[in-house]
Amino acid sequence: YYAINSVLNKVLFSLYSIAVYAILPDTETMNFYELRQFISLSNTLHFAKTSRECNISPSALSRAIQRMEDEVGRKLFIRDNRKVQLSSAGIEFKSFALDTMDRWAKYRDAVQEEEKILQGEINLYCSVTAAYGVLAGLFERFRKLHPRIHIRLQTGDAANAIEKVQAGTADLTVAAKPETIPKNLLFKTITVTPLVFIGPKVSCEVAAMLDRNPQDLRQVPMILAEQAISRKRVEAWFKEKGIKPNVYAEVAGHEAILSMVRLGCGAGVVPKLVIENSLFQDEIRILGLKPALEPYEVGLCVHKRRMDSPIVRAFWDCASPV
Repeated sequence: YYAINSVLNKVLFSLYSIAVYAILPDTETMNFYELRQFISLSNTLHFAKTSRECNISPSALSRAIQRMEDEVGRKLFIRDNRKVQLSSAGIEFKSFALDTMDRWAKYRDAVQEEEKILQGEINLYCSVTAAYGVLAGLFERFRKLHPRIHIRLQTGDAANAIEKVQAGTADLTVAAKPETIPKNLLFKTITVTPLVFIGPKVSCEVAAMLDRNPQDLRQVPMILAEQAISRKRVEAWFKEKGIKPNVYAEVAGHEAILSMVRLGCGAGVVPKLVIENSLFQDEIRILGLKPALEPYEVGLCVHKRRMDSPIVRAFWDCASPV
């Protein structure tokens, strides 16, 4: 990918930074990167998670937040040994930060309108599986059409994809289509994948239970996603069967479910796409349980206001719907 370090973008960045500093009196060090860090922390309320998302150490993140609080003159977060939460000043500052980043994006996009060749940066979020199974071909097409756009890709739990777009910390995300699409979001389906029950192939107690009665999951330990759409669908499936699932573990991410199932910890539910793009696909088996779960629609999700961006719109248009 091509970096965004052109002279023009450096000048524009500097000019807009001056505008930000003018809004905040006595500000000398605050910048867009720190504003992004603040926005991320205001969403996760977790220093370790935010440091991973922003690719900085927890101590560096803590220092950045401290500098902001010193410049603003008020505490932005209330912190103790158990939790982190926004203060009243932090809530106000979050509104300012989101507005500032949105204004910068619109200003940058307006400049892009005048350029013959799109250049700049786009922020994407998806799971590791989506990066391999959904975005690979899309990246190839997009790079051929727009080689001067730098792609910043962040991977994580697919269950957080919608939240990332809503919070403004990602321009677009790859996500499973929610039951109800928020009015301020757009969704384009790229692929449809079955949602399947899986069990281990390795010789173990769980495999023996499934061998004895592959259609009965009453006693089988289940490894389920904490909050993904798959969790809602499998709970509805068990309810329809009149079964209380024997939940052994709740994990973040379908890749983690696949990993635990292959080790013989239990049975699980994942999109088939996850299996097809996993190194462990030969170590698990798909259980042919009836009725089949409703399949996953996987696609791009974007906030409607970001469609004003030529770069975001170009990426959106590059994705071929099913």
